[in-house]
Amino acid sequence: MQTPGEKAYQRIRSDILFGRLAPGQRLKLDGLKDAYGVGLSTLRELLNRLTSERLIVAEGARGFDVAPVSQKNFKEIANLRQLLECHAMEQSFALGDMEWEGRVVSTHHKLSAMEARVMKGDRSAVPLWKRYDWEFHHALLSACGSKVLLETHSAVYDKFQRYLIIAVVFRGDLASIEHRQLLDCALNRDTKGGQAVLTKHIQECVTYTLAKGKLGAMSDVPKVEAPRKKAALA
Repeated sequence: MQTPGEKAYQRIRSDILFGRLAPGQRLKLDGLKDAYGVGLSTLRELLNRLTSERLIVAEGARGFDVAPVSQKNFKEIANLRQLLECHAMEQSFALGDMEWEGRVVSTHHKLSAMEARVMKGDRSAVPLWKRYDWEFHHALLSACGSKVLLETHSAVYDKFQRYLIIAVVFRGDLASIEHRQLLDCALNRDTKGGQAVLTKHIQECVTYTLAKGKLGAMSDVPKVEAPRKKAALA
């Protein structure tokens, strides 16, 4: 069972990743402790934990800000994700067994269903789309044999996905087709083919996001106080 502090940590982290706490936003401790239901000492611990994950920036005596976004940072995160995922994919495709294949197939099935809902304009499906996208990509790598590699990839993946969510980016059929191609490569143990599809999947997502122009507009957002009521974070 999660402690109140762990629940608050998960909520704050989710609110950053989903843009409910905006990039560059100043975080006022009094407002945060009321909104997330924890004391100041616990809250400071949680914010320092998120600072170590680079989702929050500590401004010394001035307090804490949500980590900003930038085109440069997005490209660096994308390149790191590509490097980690391509390496883990090679190991996973070589070591994966029938249970691994089952995980890959089942997670792709859920992702495909959720992509169809998002393509129809169902914004309520976005949180599940993010979850199932993560589950599918994680499943592809899950047989790599390295816990450290998987944990590192998970942290980088979350930062990459944060950009897509705050920029409201979903490539529709293109992403869905690439996911199907990744599934086929996994089942055929086609490592080089899978790495090529993955590289295209990540880099074209970056190109598409930057072409939309929304990221540049969010790179210099004004700093505002964090919401004081839980309802404001729903």
